[in-house]
Amino acid sequence: FLLLACVSVGSVAFITFYMFIQGLPAIFQIGLGEFLFGTQWAPTAAEPSFGIAYMVLASLFGTAGAIVIGVPIGLMTAVFLAELAPRWVTAVVRPAVELLAGIPSVIYGFFGMRVVVPLLRDLFPGKTNGDSLLAVILILSIMILPTIVNVAENALRAVPQSYKEASLALGNTQIGTIFKVQIPAARSGILAGVILGVGRAIGETMAIIMVAGNIVQFPELLGAVRPLTSGITFEMGYATGLHRQALFGIGLVLFAFIMIINIVFNIISRKGAARRA
Repeated sequence: FLLLACVSVGSVAFITFYMFIQGLPAIFQIGLGEFLFGTQWAPTAAEPSFGIAYMVLASLFGTAGAIVIGVPIGLMTAVFLAELAPRWVTAVVRPAVELLAGIPSVIYGFFGMRVVVPLLRDLFPGKTNGDSLLAVILILSIMILPTIVNVAENALRAVPQSYKEASLALGNTQIGTIFKVQIPAARSGILAGVILGVGRAIGETMAIIMVAGNIVQFPELLGAVRPLTSGITFEMGYATGLHRQALFGIGLVLFAFIMIINIVFNIISRKGAARRA
């Protein structure tokens, strides 16, 4: 068991070490400020530029938008399945949610390209061609739903029944018990689902390539964008030298974002647990 645990931890450590070794040289050569805050990405120009600020913002805005839409829907769905839904409804809805988790990313991309993009083009004629940050947000919000629903539902079901009974005995309503007792008690599990959802949203590639428009520019809701993951995928096949190292630098920035998000959510979770104690 110790050996297997060491393999798991060692894999994470090796990936972290590899990303730093591959990404840091380019960041140091380009300059951390220019790399993170530069707005020009032209690696193949006569005077190459390696600014990823717009790609960073596109990833952050896309992830934030997906969380704003996906977390309330996912949490309310989890509450419905765990506490309110009749058995026959649960038997239909839960397999549908699990099916969403098993759909390949490229299928979400096809759906976005053939349904979401034309719909946005018709809703906002002359303002967008459909490939946009809004399309990215909508697709990501669908993709993170099964993760949030499954983890949040399990967390709610793990809350001791005595909590619910005590709240109802004190005269609280069922809905009041859910929002004032059960959800706070399941907070750490729900946050875990949100963390996993954020990880999927910020790291998604294939579906985003098909709906983002893939233009490096300041992200606007109805404008084309290129998130970090798309930038790596588009250019890794032909990149060489400093250009290739810069793409590893983008991967390192993405890796750092995931680590920071996990740390922040863990701190929030621990503070909440300490406050309840």
